[in-house]
Amino acid sequence: MADKKKLERLLRVRTLQLGLVRADEAQAHARVASEANLRARIAQLAGDVAPTSSPTPTAGVSLVAAAHFRERLHHSAEAAEGRVRAAQAVAARAAEATREAKRDQSAIEKLMERAAAEAALKEIRALEAAPPSRKIRHDPC
Repeated sequence: MADKKKLERLLRVRTLQLGLVRADEAQAHARVASEANLRARIAQLAGDVAPTSSPTPTAGVSLVAAAHFRERLHHSAEAAEGRVRAAQAVAARAAEATREAKRDQSAIEKLMERAAAEAALKEIRALEAAPPSRKIRHDPC
């Protein structure tokens, strides 16, 4: 069994690694939320550019401009959807890395608990094997 100092050092390292991985996971989830907000904003802008019926003679030019703008927003929306999917994939990998780091840390904790239990059992056995100590009994005066 590994010694106590080595296990404590491993636990500190695994705890630091777990903290870093959790921070990465939080950043990944924040990025997913940011990309989803951007996608929603693009969809809102595309809805706002919907054609309106206006009887003015320049309506044709504004319809062409609106159509061009909607097309660009559509391309932006497709790109945003791709970024959201990529961010979700990164978040899923980060969540898996967090689970692995937590498993590693709990494994070290279990090893430390097992070592402490073995040490306590060893001391109990040593006390049982020790010769009995002489008890001095005094009668009540």
